[in-house]
Formats: sequence, structure tokens, C-alpha cells
Amino acid sequence: MNSKFYVTTSIAYTNAPPHIGFALELIQADVLARHNREKGKETFFLTGTDEHGQKIAKKAKEEGKKPQDFVDEIVDDFHELIDQLNISNDDFIRTTDKEKHWPTVQLLWKKLEENGDLYKKKYSGYYCVGCEAFLTEKDLVDGVCPNHEEKPEEVEEENYFFKLSEYEDEIKKLISEDSLRVIPEGRKKEILSFLKEGLEDVSVSRSREKLEWGIPVPGDEDQRMYVWVDALSNYISALGYVDDDDKFKKFWPADVHCIGKDILRFHSVIWIGLLLSAGLEIPKNIFVHGFITSEGKKMSKSLGNVVDPFELLKEYGTDPVRYYLLSAIPPTGDGDFTLEKFKDKYNADLADGLGNLVSRTIGLAQKKGVEFDKDRSAGAEIMKRVSKAKKETEKLLSKYEYKKSLKEIWDLIHFMDRYIEKKKPWEESWEQEKIIFEMMYACYQIHELLIPFLPETAKKVKTQIENCEKEILFQKI
Repeated sequence: MNSKFYVTTSIAYTNAPPHIGFALELIQADVLARHNREKGKETFFLTGTDEHGQKIAKKAKEEGKKPQDFVDEIVDDFHELIDQLNISNDDFIRTTDKEKHWPTVQLLWKKLEENGDLYKKKYSGYYCVGCEAFLTEKDLVDGVCPNHEEKPEEVEEENYFFKLSEYEDEIKKLISEDSLRVIPEGRKKEILSFLKEGLEDVSVSRSREKLEWGIPVPGDEDQRMYVWVDALSNYISALGYVDDDDKFKKFWPADVHCIGKDILRFHSVIWIGLLLSAGLEIPKNIFVHGFITSEGKKMSKSLGNVVDPFELLKEYGTDPVRYYLLSAIPPTGDGDFTLEKFKDKYNADLADGLGNLVSRTIGLAQKKGVEFDKDRSAGAEIMKRVSKAKKETEKLLSKYEYKKSLKEIWDLIHFMDRYIEKKKPWEESWEQEKIIFEMMYACYQIHELLIPFLPETAKKVKTQIENCEKEILFQKI
């Protein structure tokens, strides 16, 4: 069995504080990391920030700050979000890190150069400042960028290009044969359809005049590296690729890149081309999530419907936010967030569901003096139902089915509610103690199932069961 697991999020762009969509991605990756640690795998979980680019330099100038000072402040917000969401990342990579990241980027550039995959030419075409990307005619919808609904700039400058077109057939084969798994299947079909149109070489630098805030191209001070080489290489720079150290040898290739649907092409095409050129192994899986909408509309500051994750966390706490994003938002599709839906789910599943089950169990155990012994088994009916829940959640998580995994756990909670109503453990009977113990046993097994999803809640349930001490897990809101 493979004893290592390496999972990454994308690196968040630091032109603005973190949003609820990145919170979702962090939580999804965290579940995978915690789950694999529980299975005994040596796990490395990476997240971080993308801090270079024209958009950041412009934003910093507008605020009267130096770019580095500007991104330092934004990065503090990302660290705070990670802390408040109880994310178990092992490292946090920054593209402004001159000790760890820059040497890797420059080495990767040299590898591409040595392989004959870089060349310099004049570029004339479209550039979207919002995307910080060069666009072709086929990328535009009615002459505007579909993501930002703005007309791109027409630019002409001399840049370095990467021979991505040379790797078209190989990339297509890797994805078609699932040597690189793109999840879900719909995203795989989307990228294969894109590849059928043929790949063009991509610009991997910009002139220093246009992009001062970036990593210099080795041997050419008038050019700055563009996002593809600069940002995507974070996945290997954090592992010590430049030194070929033990961490890199142990953990690369990545087992899962967790990303949003808007950057699928970059990861499944450009990143793979760069790795193939550099002679490096490709990641095993790319898991693609959708967007979070608000009341059915795309979140936008102008519409005033942006959900601030910090306000949500402050008001309701970490695990309720984790639970809602994992259980209410489809893992690979778009999902809607409203405060009303959040409160309804919180009350039904957390306060009245899990919280009520644990509270009833501890109350009865205290009243009858029943103590928990984790080495003691429950009856056949409970053992069979718990076993089913464990097998199903393991199978579902291997398919990145977060929502269905949690449903399986809550089905077990509902089963126990029905079991309690049927057995009536509050009534005196010869099997009263046995029933109460089985309730404690089930709660203990539920705590184990919850560890990757709701780590703090799982810990509290474990403590309550082992010490037979009652504490309200979730107050109704």
C-alpha cells in the first residue's frame, strides 16, 4: 500500500482578502489530509498564496503601499482564515519567498530552456488584466472576457513562449487513459474537448516594463516570469525540488491537486506540459470544485451578496461552517449559500441531530452510572450498522464525495435515534444498561467518522463519551 499522501490547494491570489470559495477548497483538502493521516499514511498538505502580477502591483499603488507590504497584509488574512477553519496544513508557500520558491522557479525555467522548449518572439493579441492572462479570439464572448465581462487590452510585446503544442498528444493520452485523473468526469470531458481544438504555445514571460512585480527571467533582466512558471511550480518548491531533498523524493508526485473550475486548463494542460518538459512525474489526480453562489447569483461586491467567511466563523463557529460547506455544497458543482439555509441545516443536523443524540446518551449514562469501555463490543445490530457506515464513508471519500459521506454518517445518527425510540432505554428493563452502552458505543464510532470533517466536534464527543460528562455541542440558533 502507498504509505504517503500529498494534497494541495491552489495558491490564492493576494489582490483581495480570502473569500468563501477558497474556504471551501481549504476544507475539502483538509478532509483528505486528515482522513489519510487517520489511515496511517505519512501526509503532506500544502496551501499558499500567489503574490506577483500586474493586478497586485496596481492595487498596491492605489492604496499607496509597496507591493510587498500590500501582500504581507493580505497573507496575514489567509493565515487567520486557515487558523479559524482549523486547517491542518503542513506548509504555506508564498511566491515571494526568495529562499524556497524563487530558486525552484529559476531551476524549472532552466530545465525548460535546456530541453529547447522556450523561445522568444513578439506577441500581438489580447490580455485580460482581471485574469492576468493572454486570451485568444475563441476565449472571448461577444468580444469580452467571460469571467470579468470586460474588453481585454490589445498588447504587443516581446515575450518568451513555452512549446506547449509539442505536448498536446501526450497530455491528451494521459487524461484519456486516466494516468492523470480529472475529477469529476464532466471536467475530464471538458478538457478533452478543449484539447481537440489543438494547443497553442503559451507566453511564459512579460516585459519588465509591463510587469515589474515578478521573478526575473534567468539571464534576461528585461523580462519577468509569467504566472504559469511562477505560480504552478509552488507544488514542487514547497517540497525542496531545487535541493532534490528527501521531502521531494518522498512526496512528489502530488496525489491530489484541489482546484476551482476556473483554473482547470492551467493545471491539467499547462502545468502538465511544464512537468513533462522538465522530466518530472505528473500529479495523480486533479479534483475540481465549483463556485459558491449567493441566493442563486454569482457573488459580487457590486451586488452586495459576498459572504465574508470571517463574519460567518465569528457568529457561528468553525465546525458549523465546515459542516455546511461540506454537506450543502455539491463537491464538484456550484452550490448556493444563504444564511437561512445555513441556520436551517445547523439546527436540523447539528443541534437537533448530532448534539441531541450525544446529549441524550450522556444524560442516560450519568443517570444509570454506565461507563464506556472502548474495548467492549456492541450488539450485532449496532455493529453491523456502524460497519456499513465506515465502509461507505471510506468508499465515498475515495471518490471525493464529501456530501454523501456526511449523509452516511447522519444516516447512522438517524438510525440511532430510531433505535433509541424503539428500545426506550429510559424505562427499567434487564437490557437497559446494554442499550445505553450501545448508544455510547455508536457515539464513539460517530466521533471517529467525524474526525476528518468536524475535528473539534469529534474531539468533544470523544471526551464526553470517555468521561461521561455532558456538554451542549450546539446551541439552537
